[in-house]
Parts: sequence; structure tokens; C-alpha cells
Amino acid sequence: MKTLPPSPAALAPTALIDSDHPAVIAFAREHAAGADDRERAVALTYAVRDGFRYDPYRIDLSVAGMRASSVLAQGYGWCVPKAALLAAAARAAGIPARVGYADVRNHLSTERLRRMVQTDLFVWHGYTDLWLDGRWVKATPAFNLSLCERFGLLPLDFDGRADSIYHPFDKAGNRHMEYVRQHGAFDDMPLDRIVADFEAHYPLWLRNAAEMNGASFDADVAKETQR
Repeated sequence: MKTLPPSPAALAPTALIDSDHPAVIAFAREHAAGADDRERAVALTYAVRDGFRYDPYRIDLSVAGMRASSVLAQGYGWCVPKAALLAAAARAAGIPARVGYADVRNHLSTERLRRMVQTDLFVWHGYTDLWLDGRWVKATPAFNLSLCERFGLLPLDFDGRADSIYHPFDKAGNRHMEYVRQHGAFDDMPLDRIVADFEAHYPLWLRNAAEMNGASFDADVAKETQR
């Protein structure tokens, strides 16, 4: 199948991929270092991956909670807004970018999160599609390096040439991540579809958002990985 080149929308700001936000522009200027788009995309991917801690407990499905600049303001995010931030920063740096999604089976999570979701299927896992050297390349900036080290996961390296997607196994050879369904890539975050599927799949999680917001994902990870 022929790779379709990016449309003008892959460089345009939106309400959710707000590449025109002053903080996003400043972030891109600071971190998009390199001699070409590939090097700059790699630098941005690591800046988003490791500069903002992954936190699936504090999920706000409103437009304000899901937009790219919210990650910059909060200092944390989960896979969907972190992917949006990478896309926004790339666009701000002149690199065409899209947001992509897949349903995954995640075999590593905390007891609290498993109790709330009541499944190991996580719908609408987010990643970023970057247009580099004439083709789309996937980058997954969700899990920061320190979290990978605590969980015994292989960190997702990115060189701008090969897709960077979750490893099927962790460092010990235990099952980690399985891709179940691909939703594809979008020029803008399909928030209505994401919210509808979260309401259908995770009603307990959404009803107990206050409990989750008041808990510490990092503390739960530290407690469970010290056993």
C-alpha cells in the first residue's frame, strides 16, 4: 500500500493538539534539537517521554483535560494526552504529525487500576505518527524511563527510522503488551469516540474518578514493585 503524504491538517493546530499554544511553542523551541527533522523528532519524543511522568490515575476526559498543553501545565499525563503533546510539539517544530490509537492488553498495571477497570483490555492507547524521510513512523512516549526501570520494562527507544511500539514482553520475559485492535491515525484526537468507549468499557473507573485522583500511581507502583 502506498504511503499517503501528510495533509495540511498534519501541521495545523486544533483545540486538542494545540500546537499554537505559547507553552507548546516554547517547549518545541527548547527541545527540537538536531540537524534534520528526524533528529529533532527523536529529541522531542524523549523530551515528552521522560519529561512528564505517566499517570493513568488522573484522567480528565474534558477538552481542557485532554489537550496537549495540559500535560505541560500539569507535569504528568497518560498515553493519550502525552501522544497529543508530542504531535503538537512536532507540528510547532514544522514536522507533520498525527495521533494514532490501538486497543491493547496490558498485563502490567497496579492492583487499584485493575480493580477499577475490571479488565486487562485498555482501549484507545495513544501513540504519535511522525512524517520522517517520506513516510509515517510511530513513536510511543507514554512510559517515562524511571517508570520502566521500576516495573522491569524495556524502555521504548526511538530512532526516527523504525516504529517504536510496546514490547510484547518485559525484561524477565513475562507478557507485557499485546496489540488487539488498531484504530488508525487521525489529524485530530477523536475525543467523542474515546469518551464513548471509556463510558462503555470502564463505568466503575469513571464513577470513582475522585478516588483515583486522590491516589498516587507512583506510590502504588513503588509498593507493588518492592514485594
